[in-house]
Amino acid sequence: MKIGVLLHGCGVYDGTEIHEAVLTLLAIREAGHDYVCFAPDKKQHHVIDHTKGEEMNETRNVLVESARIARGEIKALKVKSADEIDALVMPGGFGTAKNFTQWAFSGPDGDIDPLVSDFLLSVHGQGKPIAALCMSPTTLAKAFQDSEVSATLSVGSTDESSPYDIAAISGGMESVGMKTEMKTVQEISVDAENKIICAPCYMMDADILEVRNNIKKAIEALIDMA
Repeated sequence: MKIGVLLHGCGVYDGTEIHEAVLTLLAIREAGHDYVCFAPDKKQHHVIDHTKGEEMNETRNVLVESARIARGEIKALKVKSADEIDALVMPGGFGTAKNFTQWAFSGPDGDIDPLVSDFLLSVHGQGKPIAALCMSPTTLAKAFQDSEVSATLSVGSTDESSPYDIAAISGGMESVGMKTEMKTVQEISVDAENKIICAPCYMMDADILEVRNNIKKAIEALIDMA
């Protein structure tokens, strides 16, 4: 089986969360399957100095930055990339809410990149399962917003500690027509009807081992679903 991994830069604050991306690749290979990485060839929204959390006066490319994680083995995203894979994983990081959508700045009212939206709709339309990690369910919500899909999604739980406003993000996804449910980092959300799996990962206060186990559980469910 070939599983697509959709990246959106390199670094939690302006691109893909690196731990989540690498643990995704590892879990796919541990399960005996192959992965192929994709990223759109576009300018990323901004560049953050990860030692300070401050914006830098630089411009970077999403595909070029994502290639750092993929060790150069990456393809420029196209809508027809959906034809090349049997399932898709979307690691988190705030690039998904900055480079794929404008959720980080405008919440659920922000736009989504048309290429990303069309690609996700194509994957879903072909009946291929999608695993959305961390903040990535918000991108799925925007992709499905004007479609007939009302998916059940999760970015975490208000029952345990989180550095983010889980209730507000969940409410935002509901405002664009999705259903939401609360899941901790020990759990995954499974929408069997729409073939969508969500894992909160670093949306919750979690260490790397908890995130690794959360991703492994999501990948195993994805493979079973495929």
